[in-house]
Amino acid sequence: MKTVDPVALFRWSVLGPLVSRDRLEHGELQRIIRELALREYAIPGSRRCLIGEKTIEAWYYAFRRDGIDGLVPKVRNDRGVSKLPLAVQEAVLAAQRENPKRSIRPLQHLLERAGMVARGTLSRSAIHRLLQQHGLLRVAAPVPEEHRRYGAEQANAIWYGDVLHGPTVTVNGRRRKVYLVSLMDDASRLIAHSAFCLGETALDIEGVLKQAVLKRGLPRKLVMDNGAAYRASTLQGICARLIYCRPYAPEGKGKLERWHRTFRDHFLSELDVSRLDDLDDLNARAWAWIEQVYHRRPHGGLDGQTPLERYQQDLPKIRLLGHKAARLDDLFQHRVARKDRKDGTVSDQGRDFEVPLELAGKTVQLVVDPHAETVLGVENAAGQSLGRTTPLDPIANAYRRRRRPTPEETARSENAAISGRSSLNAVELAYRQYHGQPDKEGR
Repeated sequence: MKTVDPVALFRWSVLGPLVSRDRLEHGELQRIIRELALREYAIPGSRRCLIGEKTIEAWYYAFRRDGIDGLVPKVRNDRGVSKLPLAVQEAVLAAQRENPKRSIRPLQHLLERAGMVARGTLSRSAIHRLLQQHGLLRVAAPVPEEHRRYGAEQANAIWYGDVLHGPTVTVNGRRRKVYLVSLMDDASRLIAHSAFCLGETALDIEGVLKQAVLKRGLPRKLVMDNGAAYRASTLQGICARLIYCRPYAPEGKGKLERWHRTFRDHFLSELDVSRLDDLDDLNARAWAWIEQVYHRRPHGGLDGQTPLERYQQDLPKIRLLGHKAARLDDLFQHRVARKDRKDGTVSDQGRDFEVPLELAGKTVQLVVDPHAETVLGVENAAGQSLGRTTPLDPIANAYRRRRRPTPEETARSENAAISGRSSLNAVELAYRQYHGQPDKEGR
């Protein structure tokens, strides 16, 4: 019997919930594919752990068409073979042998200037394949990047932040993938705060950072990934106002990656996801394990001390929130620019709010608590408070008594209108005189 290709066998195992069914109901195929794409896999020959929905769907139809043989990776017959015209191939090879130090771009320009190819028609990949096929590819010696082991002198000098892909749990009746967002103190290996979130966005990171500074004080430096979430303007602004530093791109996160491995081996491997009630239940279990087990277990990198003991050793040196504690919520609020409508309302995420009527037609900033998903107030561009917002109630407005302008306000408005018309008439007269046109009096 022929041995089954190991890659095909792996793909077949991924498709298990699909190929084991005799019949799928309408819409069930896409639902199962989405669930399969949320899982993590040990992919043969790859460091990745996730598989895209389109890839799983292609495997499914290949299996239905050709069985297990349809899942065997296809080898291209033209792999490594150049499709360039023979004359162009010879010219490229001759030019490279003449000067082996040439890179691909000068070869492109050389053949274009010689009239061998039209400008922009000879691709870099085509030259790369040809040179690789003949062993003429110039490989630059990599410049070694300097990395040295370092450590913070005291607790809260450096915090590391990163995200670990977690399990799939039930949230509001749906199966959702969750992500562990963590902040670790470098000197003590103590976890300042860690929480499973439904995403790895800037908002999730901000929530973990807020809890971390509440529990552990202020760090002097944040070492974070260079992903889009960590570069978000809201997170950058919080770091500037709260910590007086920017998030740094990491030179190495070996200590936090080691913590991830410990968490995966000692907590996630023992976790029975089927017995979880919800996301809060998962976080409660994780926090209990971190505080009662990880923080109190001697750490190999701390000369036998526990993370908690090492952190407490530096308590007198730790920067506390101090006067910032009273306005911590304010520091984590978001500002969203909105145009105020003529009826004194603004919109945010599909909800309408009323603002002071004198702001009608102006651009304002809504003060938003992103974690509670509430709009708290309105500010001008300078950050000065202009009042509070209230949810729009159009039915109540139908019975509300309108405020009418006083006689003094009406007089001021009329005078301003007359002044505006006078200015307009003067401008119109000057314009007509400049162009030699008669005015309304015939002059």
